[in-house]
Amino acid sequence: MATKDPESVYDISIEDAMGNSLELSQYKDKVLLIVNVASKCGMTNSNYTELNELYNKYKDKGLEILAFPCNQFGEEEPGTTDQITDFVCTRFKSEFPIFNKIEVNGENASPLYKFLKKGKWGIFGDDIQWNFAKFLVDKNGQAVERYYPTTSPLTLEHDIKKLLNIS
Repeated sequence: MATKDPESVYDISIEDAMGNSLELSQYKDKVLLIVNVASKCGMTNSNYTELNELYNKYKDKGLEILAFPCNQFGEEEPGTTDQITDFVCTRFKSEFPIFNKIEVNGENASPLYKFLKKGKWGIFGDDIQWNFAKFLVDKNGQAVERYYPTTSPLTLEHDIKKLLNIS
């Protein structure tokens, strides 16, 4: 029996850092910034620092950042989920959720990333290019923006504020 394609991110379940199944519908009515992360990437410091800044500024206004460790790019996320979570929470004091390690490309790609990549992204093509690609998801669970890995998280602030209806 074929399963129905998800109509929004809220139709998708994922695994938290402990390996427990989690419904993304728990984030309904939030603006989501979904990022594939890595601990040993040249962009790690700047991305985590800026993601923390955005999270601290907008978490009480309806922003949730969801970080998904991925080891598909240069093997820059080789650790276990426990090691990754410890690194992120200790070194960067990140408070946003870190999920179980996933794949973002290929036949074993997470259903979440299969859904996110379905958008009409033009020059991006389907595949995620590298660590720290970012998707902005509106309160209806639809990906409305996709950003290159090299895009500074702080440059997303205008788009985030627009979705949060903050002037």
